[in-house]
Amino acid sequence: MVIFVRGNLTGCVAEGPIERVLDMLLPFGKKDNLRFDPKDKTILVVDDETDIRTVVGELLTSHGYKVVQAKDGAEALMLLSKSRFDLMVLDIMMPKMDGYQVMNALKSINPELPVVMLTSKAEQPDVWKGYVKGCHYYMTKPFRVDTLIRAVNYLLTNLSDPQRAELEKRL
Repeated sequence: MVIFVRGNLTGCVAEGPIERVLDMLLPFGKKDNLRFDPKDKTILVVDDETDIRTVVGELLTSHGYKVVQAKDGAEALMLLSKSRFDLMVLDIMMPKMDGYQVMNALKSINPELPVVMLTSKAEQPDVWKGYVKGCHYYMTKPFRVDTLIRAVNYLLTNLSDPQRAELEKRL
């Protein structure tokens, strides 16, 4: 199993048993390891499947995050243009506008926004395309709840101060 985490937020590629790699890369499964208060963070969850949106939304809310949901890419872009988000969990296969198109449009709205792609597209070309489009972490469905929380916590914890300041200045 190979895990890729994109960009200057981690700058690493690791290989090995999944649990050991996750412990090394994503040690942020518990609130006491965080350098921020989750209630100050708002996450946009974008998925056309109501059940997935609900489960992910409730999971993130149970960990203290504020969550806003969008049923497709068009609704996500509308929300992104009007509100400030700290992270986005994004599906790829959606009606109206897919996740790749959202990533393209995101470059002009908020290029620094951390994105976790959560999708059923598990083939290597799909994974690479997700990273090329700018996602920071790629997960496939079905997903492990602890892995999603660790990825979200890790990305939000390691967003550098200049990136955070740039986001706040733009919004």
